[in-house]
Amino acid sequence: MSAVLEPPAALGPRGAASAGPFRPAEWNSVGLVMVAPYVLVFLAFVLYPVCYGLWLARDPASYARLIDDPVFFRAVINTALFLLVVVNVKFLLALFLSGFFVHERAWIRVLSVIFILPWAVPSIPTILSFRFMFNPEWGIVNSLIFRLTQLDGPNWLNDRWIAFTMAGLVHIWKSLPFWTLILVTGRLAISKDLYEAAAVDGASGWQRFRWITWPSIRNLYLTCTILSMIWTLGDFNSVYLLTGGGPSDLTHVLATLGIRYLRLDQLDMAMATIVIALPFVLPLIYFMVRRLSKGPGED
Repeated sequence: MSAVLEPPAALGPRGAASAGPFRPAEWNSVGLVMVAPYVLVFLAFVLYPVCYGLWLARDPASYARLIDDPVFFRAVINTALFLLVVVNVKFLLALFLSGFFVHERAWIRVLSVIFILPWAVPSIPTILSFRFMFNPEWGIVNSLIFRLTQLDGPNWLNDRWIAFTMAGLVHIWKSLPFWTLILVTGRLAISKDLYEAAAVDGASGWQRFRWITWPSIRNLYLTCTILSMIWTLGDFNSVYLLTGGGPSDLTHVLATLGIRYLRLDQLDMAMATIVIALPFVLPLIYFMVRRLSKGPGED
């Protein structure tokens, strides 16, 4: 008897038998099972809180009261200073330090481990320790100043600009190791042959940085700067734990201003503060996604 030949099953784009126009039925079931936990977490902890917050901030009167509050305008100015000054100073330092820590010496490797500790340890005890150190009455900094000069130290956290500067320095101290490490990895990805060829041609250290290092890590540097700005907008630890927004609510940023309204039992204004921050966040997210979507070699 001759065997009855059946037509072969339709093959998908990778040679797998396809039960439907896209994927086998078992693939659809497994995919739904695997995606379901993520979808539930996304709906419960991302979409629902965002929608609920927008619903709480739906009243235009909340925005009118927010704009009439002088603390709000000071918070906007402080937030802009954090984004334009503190973040850029942090990345200039990270760029400089990455060139130091990229050297392959034993003592530099040991120093790099110590350098990364501020980022690795929890924020609350470290920032509160700074608050205790700079206490104008019994802090260790003013105590040392008095012992050495017989003069009283400044009120570090009771002056607006000194307290705001200290919050910026604490933010830099806390997050600088992480971004330095990222830029170090970018430098290590550059071929050493380029530096050797430049050294043979007599290029100086500045010329090697200008024509080899910077073109190679420029996209990484700009992408990390935008990402840091997005994270800084939501960072309230550096300001809230160090100054509490004081003195007299002069050092608040938008992230801590919402906490202030929550403590005053003004939930609608707290949510309005978050909505007001969206014009800061959305352009940064747009440029971030646009840069990440570009192919290699694109500017």
